Amino acid sequence: MKNKPLKYWKEEEKPREKLIKYGEHNLTDTELLAILIRSGIKGQTALDLARKLLDKFGSFRNMSHTSLKNFKEIKGLGIAKICQIKAAIEIGRRMVEQEIKDKKIQIKNPFEVVKFIMPRMRDLKKEVFKVIHLDSKNRIIGIIEIEEGTVNQANPIIREIFCKAIENFIPSIICVHNHPSGDPTPSKEDIEFTKRLKEGGEILGINVLDHIIIGDNIFYSFASGRIGHI
Repeated sequence: MKNKPLKYWKEEEKPREKLIKYGEHNLTDTELLAILIRSGIKGQTALDLARKLLDKFGSFRNMSHTSLKNFKEIKGLGIAKICQIKAAIEIGRRMVEQEIKDKKIQIKNPFEVVKFIMPRMRDLKKEVFKVIHLDSKNRIIGIIEIEEGTVNQANPIIREIFCKAIENFIPSIICVHNHPSGDPTPSKEDIEFTKRLKEGGEILGINVLDHIIIGDNIFYSFASGRIGHI
């Protein structure tokens, strides 16, 4: 069946029909990717293109932080197909984050934060700052992304962190940001920022439980004062 148009395949061999009959959990990565790609080109089916993608990048994670230019190296992948793939991967990541919010998971140590936020942040190519809002029992009730400023521009970002916490009557927060280099070792700016953040929390009566720096499957927790691995 290889290289033959899907219309010549047996029904039970077509990815979309397999999904309908058996459910998405029973499809391979290649078959799921082929459904997103939808159609092939002359001499290559959508499954063939899916196999080429997985052979080239190795995993969905690698696809998520790969530039459009690298995708375009595979003949038959236009911008629409590439956008569909990237959007689907991002939806999956956001679903995990939303599930954490809905479950109101209680945080007892840095690992419980990192295990769900690491997949979302380790591959980002720019620095992103998130604030986890917790209730009085340290259960997660919200995760927000700070849009103004960075750690190197401390005043705007600290102001926004506490403004949002006060607006929502949040008693405790955990701050998280990533190092695109993959190395979570805190810089002088990170250390100074964390010091000012905790001072601000003490003045306002908001507990700053931790500031976590995300690297590539490795992180630094200011609360524990050490680097941890996932």
